[in-house]
Amino acid sequence: MKVVLGIESTAHTFGVGIASLDGSILIDYSDQFLPKSGGIHPREASEHHSKVASKIIAKAFNTILDKELNVVAIGFSRGPGLGPCLRIGATIARAISSYLQIPLFGIHHGIAHIEIGKKLTGVSDPLVLLVSGGHTMITALENRKYRVFGETLDISIGNLIDMFMRSAGYPSPAGHLCEKLASRATGLVELPYVVKGTDMSFSGILTAARKYLEKGVPIEVICKSLQEFAFAMLSEVTERALAHTKKKELLVVGGVAANKRLKEMLSYVVSEHDAKLYVPSKWNGDNGAMIAWTTALFYLHGEPISIEESYVIPLWRIDEVEIPWS
Repeated sequence: MKVVLGIESTAHTFGVGIASLDGSILIDYSDQFLPKSGGIHPREASEHHSKVASKIIAKAFNTILDKELNVVAIGFSRGPGLGPCLRIGATIARAISSYLQIPLFGIHHGIAHIEIGKKLTGVSDPLVLLVSGGHTMITALENRKYRVFGETLDISIGNLIDMFMRSAGYPSPAGHLCEKLASRATGLVELPYVVKGTDMSFSGILTAARKYLEKGVPIEVICKSLQEFAFAMLSEVTERALAHTKKKELLVVGGVAANKRLKEMLSYVVSEHDAKLYVPSKWNGDNGAMIAWTTALFYLHGEPISIEESYVIPLWRIDEVEIPWS
């Protein structure tokens, strides 16, 4: 059976995915860099990727040999992401492409989140809420590109949570811990609520939350307040996009998609518009499978890139990428 490989290395995760062209095979082998303290330093994360790459790649190729699969292409996360991390994945992908003499594809990380989400949930034409450490946007596929209906004007929702939790002494990523602490609180404190048209700003929430922490407000209360205010902003902008596009499917993807409170708030939004909410049951965080599956789509419908033009794009916008299968 023909399969493609996908390499993920945008930030804290190094992953290698395997995907068949029909999607019947989707496999992920990933290893995550977990700092002992603080945030994700690009150099330290890239060193982690360099150390674990051979082990992860060996796992993938052992599976390929065991299942007698035929690798016909390879893709890598070209951006957006941390430059040193992206370059590790790109270098490995180029080497494999050259050695096996197979086509090379540069994959947009955000589009990969969306496409694996569509594959896992079976949605056909969704409005997408992409919420992760690198993205916060509402988007939908129209005229061969993912058009952005609203996005963060500063930091992403994932960075908001991680940056606040680092201020409290917890290493990144810490979204699951923030959610756990928030579930223990009953009260709320006031935080900035900044929605500008269909865009959002989260930096004010971060500043205010840090000030509450300095004043000794229990972290459980701050976590709950942060979630309530930030998720309400996301819900408001998402509802406007639903009303505008009149789509009947809302797909939520990215690492923050796993948050139960966010899903609860969005369920109220879709019920008001006779729409359905879809959240993948796995692979919401960064992984190799999503890069592999998106590589399969580009292999079937698009054109590969040469090694000479396969530079990484750390600030690559989602609406700059043409989608050939639309």
